[in-house]
Amino acid sequence: MNWFLRSAWGALLAAVVAALFTRGALAQTAARTEIDGIFAAWNKSDSPGCALGIYQGGRITYERGYGIASLEHDVAITPETVFYVGSLSKQFTAAAAALAIQQGRLSADDKVRKYLPELPAYADAITVRHLVHHTSGLRDYNTLMSIAGRRGDEAFDNLTVLRISARQKKLNFEPGAEYLYSNTGYTLLALLVERATGVPFADYAHSQIFQPLNMPVTHYHTDETRLVKWRALAYDTRGSGFSLNTPNNERAGAGGVFTSVRDLLRWDENFYDARVGGPELVKQLQVPGTLNGDKPLSYAWGLQVGTYRGLPLIEHSGSLGGYRAHLLRFPQQHVSVAILCNLGSISPGTQARQVADAVMRSAFTEQKPEPRGAGSAGSAASSSESSRSNGNAPAPADLAGSYYSDEIDATFAVVSGDGRLTLKRDSDAEPASLQAAGPDEYRFRGMTVRFIRDANRRVEALVVDAGRVRDIRFERKSVP
Repeated sequence: MNWFLRSAWGALLAAVVAALFTRGALAQTAARTEIDGIFAAWNKSDSPGCALGIYQGGRITYERGYGIASLEHDVAITPETVFYVGSLSKQFTAAAAALAIQQGRLSADDKVRKYLPELPAYADAITVRHLVHHTSGLRDYNTLMSIAGRRGDEAFDNLTVLRISARQKKLNFEPGAEYLYSNTGYTLLALLVERATGVPFADYAHSQIFQPLNMPVTHYHTDETRLVKWRALAYDTRGSGFSLNTPNNERAGAGGVFTSVRDLLRWDENFYDARVGGPELVKQLQVPGTLNGDKPLSYAWGLQVGTYRGLPLIEHSGSLGGYRAHLLRFPQQHVSVAILCNLGSISPGTQARQVADAVMRSAFTEQKPEPRGAGSAGSAASSSESSRSNGNAPAPADLAGSYYSDEIDATFAVVSGDGRLTLKRDSDAEPASLQAAGPDEYRFRGMTVRFIRDANRRVEALVVDAGRVRDIRFERKSVP
């Protein structure tokens, strides 16, 4: 082909590419005002906010920062800003486990005690697959910390989580019998991969995932003293202003990842080009688990599988301290939305759907779902009436005493006075009222506290249920 023809073909190809890009850019421009409006409440010089990345066909078609990364230093959020992404990390942890399986270093059906012998015999039936799909029954360590009155964002490491798990005397349920989200499961999954591969987990993820995908700022943050360039600090609202809520962290697995919306594009694109792991591994990551008896779940390998407005959707969220994150993907349309935020009151999953509504409005086959309400008036009235009726009954004085749990090394001091009960933990500045919910059953800061009586009706213990943790027993140690 002579020079003239080569030049002509080159010019034609360039014109076609430019035309396609322009049409895409114009379509995006038409939605930008609507998209920017979604983040208007935080797009201020005195507010934390979010970084947004919209990925279409393997490239970023719109990216922007809204608000401030550091209120103390007046640093604005940009698409390069690095955020802690909490449980968004689980998809990387699951991918690392899948790669170790692919390399023959691990099996999905391996028993976890093969690698974590420190766990008690209650873990004999737990497999790697149970950890991946949140069906292990392991008690969630964040919830255990909350019951004890400690912060869940202390900078303890994976071995500390293992030690906490080893102190537990039972599971929430038989492995495979139920789905119950467990940060413990994913932290132990990372530790298990580390022992199976012989490589520190953060290093393994770097060499097997982040480096091959050219994700330069993405890493598991297992050293709290490590400097992170372009890091956003995290905040909560306080009155008309904000307070710092930037957690410390040295754990990897359930969370631990720092990343940016630009880096996440390369991870998102791996679900199409399969540069890391190949097509079979990418397919595996998106296959939901099952319960005993083959009842299907919606949770795959660190990813939630579902639909939105009639279209298949893959997503996951994350949070810790004041950080919030969400990444959702419409695989059939090759469109994804990543939102990383540094304010605890923001709900990026909601914003991500609103962005998708603006970008993909012609692709959806169903109407927008109605906003979730606070519940029917009847149910609210019933609940309020029940609380009042229970609250009017004087609390039995014989429930008072000191109760201790060796599983979480915490003491509850229950005090009776004026017909009511209060409870105080060592870390509480002041006691809090126990709200009656039934005979010998009370509510306390998101927990249910049940007092246990022996055959002679003497109070011998109390048991706490708190969502992701069931049946933590506190033995009665003293009576007033």
